[in-house]
Amino acid sequence: MNVFLKRFVIVVPAGLFIWFVFHTALVAIDGLNDEIKPVDAAVVLGNKVEGNGQPSKRLQARLDKSAELYDKGYFPLIIVSGGIGKEGFDEAKVMKAYLIDQGIPEEKIIEDNKGYNSYMTAQNARKLMDELQLDSVMIVTQYFHVSRTKLAFKKMDISEVYSAHADFFESRDFYSTLREFPAYYKYLLFK
Repeated sequence: MNVFLKRFVIVVPAGLFIWFVFHTALVAIDGLNDEIKPVDAAVVLGNKVEGNGQPSKRLQARLDKSAELYDKGYFPLIIVSGGIGKEGFDEAKVMKAYLIDQGIPEEKIIEDNKGYNSYMTAQNARKLMDELQLDSVMIVTQYFHVSRTKLAFKKMDISEVYSAHADFFESRDFYSTLREFPAYYKYLLFK
């Protein structure tokens, strides 16, 4: 093997690894540094509903964060976005019911039950924002999911996109954070 090829075989994978580590650190930093500002609406991204019909702890944390920020007056509307999970529950309906139980008025919660992924949530939010003449939004999700979700919303020409992360951490977050690297570039390049 010639010297150039040896260097190439070492340098390219090393460079990719360094980029992966750097990008993953930036995703974590971005997600953990909330951008809390008054906005027209919050969008809470769905997650698993348990077999008993209750939000998973992860989803509950997202909803609790949105209720907390609503109560502090950061937004007048909450869009709950999710699909029908494998457990058979409409995530948006479960999310809305949970928020109503937390004291959020029903008329302040808008259901998006076609938010099967972050990109579809952004598309659906864009349509709702156009209908309601809304300009700014705060996404509420897990910290590792913030960067990609903001990217999806910006690809929908929503220029004022802010974020808040749910106060819930678990060991699975390590895997989820690593998974965001290819997912982010999929959204960046192919969506």
